[in-house]
Amino acid sequence: MFTIIGGDGKEYGPVTAEQIRAWINAGRANLATAAKALGTEEWRRVGDYAEFSSPDGAPPVMAAVAPVTDETLGHRGLRLLAALLDGFLESLCWLPTSQAVVRALGAALSSGRLTPQELVEAFTGAIGKSIPYLLGLMVLQAALLTFRGQTVGKIATGLRVVRVADGSPAGFLHGFLLRGFLPRCLRHLPLIGVLFWFVDNCFIFRDDKRCLHDLIGGTKVVKA
Repeated sequence: MFTIIGGDGKEYGPVTAEQIRAWINAGRANLATAAKALGTEEWRRVGDYAEFSSPDGAPPVMAAVAPVTDETLGHRGLRLLAALLDGFLESLCWLPTSQAVVRALGAALSSGRLTPQELVEAFTGAIGKSIPYLLGLMVLQAALLTFRGQTVGKIATGLRVVRVADGSPAGFLHGFLLRGFLPRCLRHLPLIGVLFWFVDNCFIFRDDKRCLHDLIGGTKVVKA
C-alpha cells in the first residue's frame, strides 16, 4: 500500500500498487511522482519502488522510436539546382536591361561626366526592355506550376510541388501565388526581405525539408 502526492499537491491513499499503475497508464501519475510506503515516513519516487521497476530494479525505459522518413521528398541538392536553373532563366530576362545600362554608362563616361542621377536614369530607362521577357517567364512558370506542379528547373531535376495535406497537385493558388509570388514580394521588402530570405533558406534543413515558402503555400517538394 502506498500514499502518493497528486499533481494538485494533495495526498492520496493508502492505495494499492495496482491502483497506482492504473493511474500511471491513465497519465494521472508517473515514475517521478512522490510516494511513500504504508508504515514509513520516507517520500521517494514511484519508480524507486520495486513494484514499479523492471526485474533488475531499474525503472522501465521506453524504447526509442526511430523517426519516420518520407522517402518521396526531393533531395536538398536537387532543390538547390532547380532554384539555380530558374534563377538563371530570370537572369537571361534581365540581359536587355543590362546591355542598355552598359551602353548608357559607356556614353556617359566617354563624355567625361557621370552623376548618380544619370546612373539611376539609365537603369530606369532601360528596365522596360526586360519587362516583356520577365512577364513571359512568369506566365510560363505559373502555367507549369498550375498544370504540372513544376517549374522549368524542377522539370530538369525531376521534382514536383504537391499539397502537403494529401499529395494532390499544388495548383495555381498554392503552387504559384502562395508558394511563389507572395514570398517573392516579401523578399523585396526593405530590411525584412533579407531576414525573410535567410530564414526561408534555413528551413530547408527541417526534417520534412519544407522551406518557409512551403509552409506558406501548404506544399512540399517530392520526386516526380
